Amino acid sequence: MKQLKNIQYSALTAGSIEGYIHSVNQVPLLSLDEEQRLARLLRDNDDIDAARQLIMSHLRFVVKIARGYSGYGLQQADLIQEGNVGLMKAVKRFNPDVGVRLVSFAVHWVRAEIHEFILRNWRVVKIATTKAQRKLFFNLRSSKKRLGWLNQKEINEVAKDLGVKPTDVIEMEKRMSNYDATFDSPLDDENTAVPANYLTNSECGPEEHMENKQNTSLEQRNLNNALSLLDERSKNIISSRWLSEKKATLHELAEIHNISAERVRQIENTAIKKLKKSINK
Repeated sequence: MKQLKNIQYSALTAGSIEGYIHSVNQVPLLSLDEEQRLARLLRDNDDIDAARQLIMSHLRFVVKIARGYSGYGLQQADLIQEGNVGLMKAVKRFNPDVGVRLVSFAVHWVRAEIHEFILRNWRVVKIATTKAQRKLFFNLRSSKKRLGWLNQKEINEVAKDLGVKPTDVIEMEKRMSNYDATFDSPLDDENTAVPANYLTNSECGPEEHMENKQNTSLEQRNLNNALSLLDERSKNIISSRWLSEKKATLHELAEIHNISAERVRQIENTAIKKLKKSINK
C-alpha cells in the first residue's frame, strides 16, 4: 500500500493541477480483458507494476468525481489526492472474478475518501460524526432549492427522502450555516465576541468577579441617581466634561450656554460637590 501511495503522490506533485489533469487524460484506458489480467497479477502475485497500470488508467475518473465537490471551498488538488487514496484502496481490494469493472467498484471508495476529507476540513470542528449526520451534510447542499433557509415543507421532504427526523435536518442546517470564529479579536473591531473573550480570568475567582460586577452596577445606579438631582445645565456640563468620549472644553460649553468660561468652571465644581455628597450617602 505504501508503494501505491508513492505512485500517487509523485504523480500529483510533479507539476500544476492543470498539467496533472492533462497528463492523466493521456493515459489510455484498459480493455476488460487487460483489466482482468492485471487485477489477477496483483491479487495472485502482488505485482506492483500491475497495480500501477490499474491506478494510472483510472486517475481520470478520480478527477471527474473530485470536480463534483468543488463547491465546498477546498483545493481541487487536495480532493483529487484524497480520491486517489480511495482508488488505491479499491485496487487493492478489487476481485476480478466478481464480474464488475474496476471503475464501478472504485467509485464508492473514491467518494468515501473525499467525503471524509471534506468533513475533516470544512470546519475547524468536525461538522458531522454519525452516519445520519454525514448523510444529511452531503445531501442538504444538493437538496436545497434556494440559497436561504429551508422552509418547513422542504425540511419535511428532505427528512422523508433521507429517513431522518425533521429536527435532525434543522440541526444540520444550523451547523452548516455557522462559521469559524477567530481566536483573537479583529484589529478593526475590539468588541467582536470571539473565544479569547471567554478565557478564564486568573486575576480573581468567580465570587470576586461577581462581586465586582455587582459593585460596578451599584456605582452606575448611584451615579445616575446623583445626576438626576442636578439641573439641566449642570447635568449637561458634567456629561460633556466627564462622561462623553470627546470631552468638551470650558470655552465650547460657555458658547453653548451663553455664559463665561469661568462661570462654566464654577457650575462644574458645584455640581461635582453635589454628586460626591449624594454618592457618599
